[in-house]
Amino acid sequence: MVRLMQILFALIFLPILEHSSGPGSPAAAPRLDAWKVLGPGGGGAQFLPTVSPHNPKCVLVACDMTGAYISQDGGDSWRMFNLRAPVRFFVFDPVDSQVIYAASAGLWRSEDAGRTWNLVFPRPKAVERLEMADDHGGARLASEGGSYPTITALAVDPADSHLLYAAISVAGEVSLQVSEDGGTNWKKDAPLPGGARKIYVDPRSPSGNRRLYVVGRNSVAVREDGNWSQGTVPPGVEAFIDVSGGFPHNGWKLVLYASTPSRKGRGNRLYVSDDGGQSWWESGLGPASTAPETRFPAIATCLTNPDVAYVSYSNLRNDPADREAFFGVARTADGGKSWKPVWKESRTPAANLHDVWITERFGPGWGENPLNLGISPVNPDICYGTDYGRTMRTVDGGATWQGVYSRKTPEGSYTTTGLDVTTNYGVHFDPFDKQRVFISYTDIGLFRSEDGGASWISASEGVPKDWVNTTYWVEFDPAVKGRMWAVMSGTHDLPRPKMWRRASPQTYRGGVCLSEDGGKSWRNASTNLPQIAATHILLDPSSTPDARVLYVTGFGKGVFKSSDGGRTWAMKNQGLDGREPFAWRLARDRRGVLYLVVARRSEDGSFGNESDGALYRSTDAAEHWQRIQLPKGLNGPNGIAVDPDNPARLSLAAWGRNTGREAVQGGIFVSGDAGESWRNMLSRDQHIYDVTIDPRDHNLYYACGFESSAWRSTDRGGSWQRIRGYNFKWGHRVVPDPYNPAMIFITTFGGSVWYGPAAGDGHAVEDIVTPELAYK
Repeated sequence: MVRLMQILFALIFLPILEHSSGPGSPAAAPRLDAWKVLGPGGGGAQFLPTVSPHNPKCVLVACDMTGAYISQDGGDSWRMFNLRAPVRFFVFDPVDSQVIYAASAGLWRSEDAGRTWNLVFPRPKAVERLEMADDHGGARLASEGGSYPTITALAVDPADSHLLYAAISVAGEVSLQVSEDGGTNWKKDAPLPGGARKIYVDPRSPSGNRRLYVVGRNSVAVREDGNWSQGTVPPGVEAFIDVSGGFPHNGWKLVLYASTPSRKGRGNRLYVSDDGGQSWWESGLGPASTAPETRFPAIATCLTNPDVAYVSYSNLRNDPADREAFFGVARTADGGKSWKPVWKESRTPAANLHDVWITERFGPGWGENPLNLGISPVNPDICYGTDYGRTMRTVDGGATWQGVYSRKTPEGSYTTTGLDVTTNYGVHFDPFDKQRVFISYTDIGLFRSEDGGASWISASEGVPKDWVNTTYWVEFDPAVKGRMWAVMSGTHDLPRPKMWRRASPQTYRGGVCLSEDGGKSWRNASTNLPQIAATHILLDPSSTPDARVLYVTGFGKGVFKSSDGGRTWAMKNQGLDGREPFAWRLARDRRGVLYLVVARRSEDGSFGNESDGALYRSTDAAEHWQRIQLPKGLNGPNGIAVDPDNPARLSLAAWGRNTGREAVQGGIFVSGDAGESWRNMLSRDQHIYDVTIDPRDHNLYYACGFESSAWRSTDRGGSWQRIRGYNFKWGHRVVPDPYNPAMIFITTFGGSVWYGPAAGDGHAVEDIVTPELAYK
């Protein structure tokens, strides 16, 4: 028997252990596969901290970049998981500690403490299709009859895990529905004209006739003895900003705290209801909090001890005449009668706030005060606050706060705890130093590792302040140690439409920076270059070290060329169509022929017009460009790769067009005749961001996109297989590990950098296990 177990262990786990070498964070929670997530941690907006009622060390956090995160050790380490769309709320089963619910595109249930997830609503058999048509590959579950039902709030009966109460919205109409079989079947109970954002079940009410409180947009509906009543709202309040409730020990009604807009239209107000929403009285942080600018974006109370609550505040002044405004968190221990600031900052970091790297790098105002607060349902001293870059934790009632998104190493660098919410474009390796690696990030700029990717430090010293936000790409001089160029911009997330639909590219700022010391310091290297959102830089390796030829794409401006290492630049747009070409990516073949990808400037599904993206070729070092004909309807080129052995073989990454229910003409297209004709070789994934050819084995192609998958081809793009284990929703590009051919890096839009086996992990435990919704 022992020998059998040894054999099983070898068969199942040794392949994973063999793949687990290489860079990684020792502070992050172990994954259920051979993948690791790299980076400094944090860096993007985090939401919905939710603490288990069974175990205060079990905590969940969501973000707006599709990742969700679970900790089993009180926030010291986290594991990321993917439910195909951003999570809108979490609910713990109050009876079964293993059961957790999460709402994203559908309602998911985990019965193994968050390891794996199954779709509960809509019923998997009723799902007609998974739609990912829009520019972000946003997931929608189309049910029978073409409807898109969603659950806006959920509660589990405190004595019966099978009894669920949900607010379900269908075609804009919301109703309370009840399931007595764990979500398999639902029965309408009552309409909810005020909508629903939270449902509370009174645990002291009769088990067969529960008292329910449904908090809507600006109302509290109560069901008691089978009858519904409508509570009042604070005078003049049209919508709650945030609301939280708990049941007092004395058996009285639900206590609610609410943040609301001011009746005067500026600032916010705090209200408390001691009677389940029937009446309200105004609370506050003292006279200073009545200043019209004070805001309260988040409030939370303890479910079992509502005397204690926390509120996030900003623009708070000790005196109305004060020039300095404060932000942070205040706490009440007497039901809102008085509040004490337990986190108070302005330009100076709070002494009781122990952040990791964000305050040190960007100052205390970068993350700001919490967007959401989450308290342990059974211990009011435990509270988490999530903001624009961090998750902060207190376990002593706010006396001290600790950043739990990252950990500082003894050497002074940083490593993620698993809470990664950062967009990145490339992993870049110093050709003269195997241990020096860079990640080009959005929002937090460029980061550098001096230990092969195990830990990270900011690498933006000397970069103009309004360019720091995003580094899109890096190039090293292959012959000069320490010399490197980077393209940087204050505009992030290009080429996504959310950026250019609201601001003209003519307003974008950025350019090219040069480092001579391996990225430790930078200077502006674009003296005569106009301010541009520079998104890619390409070096001609045949040029001489003292006169390097560089090409740069300026989004909305075109192509720029330097023949003197970046000292001077000239625009090279001859042949490019349109007055504001969305120049995005460049490629060069072994003969020196250049290719330019121009991103499309439409998102309405139309094609054959001036908003189409395009692919261009230059055979004379960018002096002239010729447009390459693309397949009809393909107007979203996003990346291009040229076969190193056959310059006529092109592989194009394409972004599908939104036709309403589906995206079309996306995927990977291959041409064997330099673009004269094309074949779609991967259509299962309609949002492919980029294609990569392994520089050591030209038969290996990789691709990644926005549909929870990365892909691998062993026959030069002729056929494709999903790389198992990687499942982050929004992926960018695959980067082969230059030191280990069995491993790859994958950059993402919001999940930092993934590192894992190039062929995938055949033993990976996937997050979603519902067959109808399993990853491709």
